[in-house]
Amino acid sequence: MNTRLIASLCLLVTLVVILIPSVLAQSSSGTAQTISGTVVDPNGDALPRATVRLLDSAGSEVERTLTDSQGRFRFADLPDAQYTLEAELVGFQTVSTQLRPGAGVKITLPLAPVREQVVVTATRTDAPSSQLAASLSVTTAQEMESRALLHVSEALRLMPGATVVRTGGLGGATSLFVRGGESDYNKVLLDGIILNDAGGLFNFGNLMTENVDRVEMVRGPQSALFGSDAVASVVQVFTRRGRSETLRPRFTLSGEGGNNDTWRTRAGINGEAGLLDYSFHWARLSTDNREPNNAFHNTSLSSNVGFSFGEHTSLRVISRGELGRVGIPGQTAFGRPDRDAFERRRDADVGARLWNQATSFWEQQLRYGYYQSRQLSRNLNPDPPFVPTFGDRVAECLDFSTDPPTFGPCLFFDFTFDFLNHFRRHQLTYQSDWRFGSVGRAAGHHVVTFAFEWNRELGFLGGVNAERNNFGWVFQWQGLWNDLFLTLGARIEDNDSFGTAVAPRASVAYFLHSGSGPLGATKLKFNFGLGIKEPSLVETFSNGPFAFGNRELAPERTRSFDFGVEQRFWYDRAKLEANFFHNRFREVIGFEITSFVPFQGSFFNIGRTRARGSELVGEIAPLDSLRARASYTFLDSRVTESGTVFDPVFEEGNQLLRRPKHSGALEIYWDWRRLNLTSTTAFVGRRTDSDFSLLLLTENGGYTKWDLAWSYRSSYRLTYFGVVENLLNQDYMEVLGFPALKLTFRAGARVDF
Repeated sequence: MNTRLIASLCLLVTLVVILIPSVLAQSSSGTAQTISGTVVDPNGDALPRATVRLLDSAGSEVERTLTDSQGRFRFADLPDAQYTLEAELVGFQTVSTQLRPGAGVKITLPLAPVREQVVVTATRTDAPSSQLAASLSVTTAQEMESRALLHVSEALRLMPGATVVRTGGLGGATSLFVRGGESDYNKVLLDGIILNDAGGLFNFGNLMTENVDRVEMVRGPQSALFGSDAVASVVQVFTRRGRSETLRPRFTLSGEGGNNDTWRTRAGINGEAGLLDYSFHWARLSTDNREPNNAFHNTSLSSNVGFSFGEHTSLRVISRGELGRVGIPGQTAFGRPDRDAFERRRDADVGARLWNQATSFWEQQLRYGYYQSRQLSRNLNPDPPFVPTFGDRVAECLDFSTDPPTFGPCLFFDFTFDFLNHFRRHQLTYQSDWRFGSVGRAAGHHVVTFAFEWNRELGFLGGVNAERNNFGWVFQWQGLWNDLFLTLGARIEDNDSFGTAVAPRASVAYFLHSGSGPLGATKLKFNFGLGIKEPSLVETFSNGPFAFGNRELAPERTRSFDFGVEQRFWYDRAKLEANFFHNRFREVIGFEITSFVPFQGSFFNIGRTRARGSELVGEIAPLDSLRARASYTFLDSRVTESGTVFDPVFEEGNQLLRRPKHSGALEIYWDWRRLNLTSTTAFVGRRTDSDFSLLLLTENGGYTKWDLAWSYRSSYRLTYFGVVENLLNQDYMEVLGFPALKLTFRAGARVDF
């Protein structure tokens, strides 16, 4: 292992050494007989892969090109004449301008009524969502602010194909299920820094929206790009960058309060000063939630600092800390609450990214990321025993004091514990992207990506010390033509636990029709990929006394394909999208008893499941100030080979746990003058669940959650805002035994200066 690590680090050092002279050797070309410029969105952000056409005075096309990752374009060796530049990108309005060679121009493309986004997660490179075949969703900072969201998980809740479940109130254990995958089948990143524990587990309960710019989700297996754990989706959270039209920094202060003794305060500063941009934010949230001993307190710290060394080199440093404490009353719907159990989490991450555009066709980046999560779970005082009940159901178990044994009320006891989990990850990534060719020619435009990644995982889990090193090599080719976009890629994953595995991926997007008239662009898309997931450290290294790790475990795997169509209408004021998917999950790891006396067991690859279904998404913007989006997901999931015999809900043929067959969402955003109103409704149908308390409950009822938020921008740099969640005051449980919050409200004010 040391030999592999040394060889890989030597490769990285060599590539970085190449980077330095390439920058020094870079010479600026003269502007004579050339036309160059940049294409940006209304916020001034670069628009990569926008089509720029050069037309002569008669309107005939001379040449066309795509902008690079920085939104730049260049036409060379031009006769001195009058030309027209035309820039276009689906989801944006087309803009044209006239100029002569020697001129530089900055073109701003206004947003179309139904917008598209520039995303990174789908290809590891900046790309417009309109040119991608991947099924993806994006929630922007503006939408999160309009909805007054506290947790990142709430930004995922309304996305098609996704199900978010939380044990009770704010801060409770929060899991994400995507397209029938398990809750540990999602790779979670913060600006490229991996946040998952080893084995894919990630609890969203402590990740807040403070200083978040956007959240991207790419559905389907993405192990070809991101390796282990990217089995059902990749979720990436991006931190806000500092922006300012002047050198003076911008300050933000806000405070809000609500029922359940909920209070939140925030402060931030951001701006730009020459080659430096910065964004620093702090927030504090506290609430008592609904149940006794369920208070949640969280402090968030976040920073994003960027340094530019000219146009072709930059360094960006990201850091974030989440300090949280939540009481754990247990399944209060079935009995008395636990009065003293709690969990304290301290999550921290820091990362640095060095980016360089060595030439006009070659750019590279070097990243380092560090993440640690320290979780203390404690229950020192035993509460009185109780018999779980729910309605007319009473937990029953065998009473061996009678002859013969009979079923009777089952007494549950409170067990004390003092448990510490401490996980750390070091991550080093090198990525190189080459671009060549022209989209206007038969050979097309091509982007070739190579990436190398090293991960070192260190864990202390309830007395078990474990570590492993993982290496990954990524190869990806993107071919772009006028109406056709192809992506082929693969990753070789070398994992200390399961050895070497290869995960391929292929995507095709084809435009049957382009334009923005009554019948707008029509896009067909297809994706195929394999996903892999490493075992957790406990599953591999546990040394008992009841559960023993298995170092021979194979990775959990999925094979998936999906296809769909997107259709834009009404001069880009409406869009419909339909996706169909089919996933097969195998080698699912389960626990199996190896001895009853003494009670012992271990982990084996013994499960198989499958999930297929469809996603329908519609968006409409009849007015510039009014926008609505609706989605519906149908999921047909089944256990095809059971991995456990302890609970009937895991028997073969059953629907997968906590994954509803029917779910949907409706979002409405209305911005009228200084007033903003946002209505969001989530519908979750009936789903298989288990009480795990011998009540023999195997199904959880559906629910509808309607939230209404508002904000008013005054003329004194003050914004007043408020939100009412669960407006229908429904009493429901996302997880059996854990009552969700009923009607809650918050209101406050924010000042920007």
